[in-house]
Amino acid sequence: MVGYRRNLVPGGTFFFTATLADRESRALVENIDLLRYAFRVTRHERPFSIDGVVVLPDHLHVVITLPTSDDNFPARWKRFKSLFTRLVVERGRAGGRNLRGEYELWQRRYWEHTIRDESNLARHIDYIHFNPLKHKQARVTS
Repeated sequence: MVGYRRNLVPGGTFFFTATLADRESRALVENIDLLRYAFRVTRHERPFSIDGVVVLPDHLHVVITLPTSDDNFPARWKRFKSLFTRLVVERGRAGGRNLRGEYELWQRRYWEHTIRDESNLARHIDYIHFNPLKHKQARVTS
């Protein structure tokens, strides 16, 4: 089996989706203050710019751009997800733990896409803008 390789591009722009383990959870919107704080701390420790973000109850989409000499977005996601989880645990709103003793707030991985050009960036920013409408529509029709 071929191992997964991330496209690490110094100064790159990337689209990410990170999802909670419990798709029925509302932890992101119920703890939006902690989410913002976790982003701020992570940005302070490992700079990046946020080009677009949408937070839904059980997942978020974000477009970020890294500094020109840096390609390490995995470290940023590790820091962000672990800090947010710790803050939610401190608030007493964490779920169970897995066999490794880790809290099962997030799905283990996240999805990323390297932005290739301005047109690709525009499509992903549009996706961020229209994603809440898509999810609202799904709730109404189901």
